[in-house]
Amino acid sequence: MKPISPSASPTPSRAWRAIAALMFSLVLAPAALADEPAANTAPAAASAPAAAAQTPAAEAPVAPPAGDSAAPASNADTQALVEDTSLGMAHDLSPWGMYKNADIVVKIVMIGLAIASLITWTIWIAKGFELMGAKRRLRHEIAALKKSATLKEASDVSSKEGTLAHTLVHDALEEMRLSANAREKEGIKERVSFRLERLVAASGRSMSSGTGVLATIGSTAPFVGLFGTVWGIMNSFIGIAKTQTTNLAVVAPGIAEALLATALGLVAAIPAVVIYNVFARSIAGYKAQVSDASAQVLLLVSRDLDHQGERTVPHMVKMG
Repeated sequence: MKPISPSASPTPSRAWRAIAALMFSLVLAPAALADEPAANTAPAAASAPAAAAQTPAAEAPVAPPAGDSAAPASNADTQALVEDTSLGMAHDLSPWGMYKNADIVVKIVMIGLAIASLITWTIWIAKGFELMGAKRRLRHEIAALKKSATLKEASDVSSKEGTLAHTLVHDALEEMRLSANAREKEGIKERVSFRLERLVAASGRSMSSGTGVLATIGSTAPFVGLFGTVWGIMNSFIGIAKTQTTNLAVVAPGIAEALLATALGLVAAIPAVVIYNVFARSIAGYKAQVSDASAQVLLLVSRDLDHQGERTVPHMVKMG
């Protein structure tokens, strides 16, 4: 039997131990490397709150949102919304400011309605004073005609030219002069009555002049204002389509400018209708006074004709 050398058996065992130690070191190396950064970052994390506390709020960095691609679009939309809102708030919403910012067609409508309103109030002042003066004069003239016994006395009383009583009395005297040779008294009265009726109608037409404009303004001003409103709202909707926004702060000024045209239409129409109705009643009362004066003149004509008939009747002498 061959003897075994005592140095041969330890060599393989040392080799295996060396291999096991190498493998164990390779396994522990990654864990040691992973623990070393964590240990290094722990003090940095502990010092971060202190540094953040010392840094001003304005210099603190803002962390971007998770969706990097959606953030710019969202910021742009927000900025556009703010700009649109500030644009709507920048409008001057006073009546004069809305007029200056309105469309040219709406401006023309507003100017026309303002002129119509000015015409209405001018006619009210002028025609009001004219009616008051004419009624006051006519009352005095009627009282003077009632005090006269003959047409000649009435002519002397109403000697002032341009007055209604002067026109009526002298027109009746002219007809009686032309019909001096007529035998029929009723024919003379009828002709005088016809001439006086024409004078009464002419005085009524003269006093009614200018009131037709009030009727026209009262009936058309609301529709003119509505046209301006429709035009302005149409432009507002076109602006909505262009800006692609339904924010009221943006579209409200244009709609307000359009509605101002309707408001001006009503401001022009309502006083025109009211003043026209007041003048219609006042002119009707004036025509009634003119008819009374005409009736008083016709009464004097009839009395004079009767007195002329009495003077022309021959006296019958009885022969016996």
